[in-house]
Amino acid sequence: MGHHTFDPAGARRLEDDTRYAYLSVDELLALFEPDPADVVADFGSGTGFYTRSIAPHVARIVAADLQPAMHAAFAEFGIPENVDRVTATAGQIPIRTDQLDAVYSTMTYHEFAGEAALAELARVLAPGGRLAIADWSAEGAGQRGPPVEERFDAETVVEQLSEAGFTINRTADRRETLVVAARLPETSRQS
Repeated sequence: MGHHTFDPAGARRLEDDTRYAYLSVDELLALFEPDPADVVADFGSGTGFYTRSIAPHVARIVAADLQPAMHAAFAEFGIPENVDRVTATAGQIPIRTDQLDAVYSTMTYHEFAGEAALAELARVLAPGGRLAIADWSAEGAGQRGPPVEERFDAETVVEQLSEAGFTINRTADRRETLVVAARLPETSRQS
């Protein structure tokens, strides 16, 4: 997706329920408040750990990951019927403009953050589309996740998303992670 990526050789470690101590499914759902008719994308889906939990709450999920090996690991753990796996980089998502109601990313923002990736996320989201980011925080102790120097703090994520045209609804730096909920304006795109 861009910067440092997770080594697929450790994919089984991503299927660890202790991850919920850093981000519960209920908290993730509250960040983007999906409707049962929504089409959403899990950006940096990995083994599908969160994708499988979100799938019952939406009509369709595009599970996007840079690494085909992660999609193979996802298949080992089971793929819900309403999930489509897509191999893609953050700067080039094979989804038509304005097609998604929401995008969420769990613990991968540090891997893809950048101007091109955020512009691409804004492109695939429909006007009023929602974005939920949960990631390891630069304010954290670094006991889990990537090295602290590879992380962002919530203030930086807010600044990056604001520059990309998102309105910020919620933000928090926590013990080890950060969360940001954002939305695109409801207005139509300029041609």
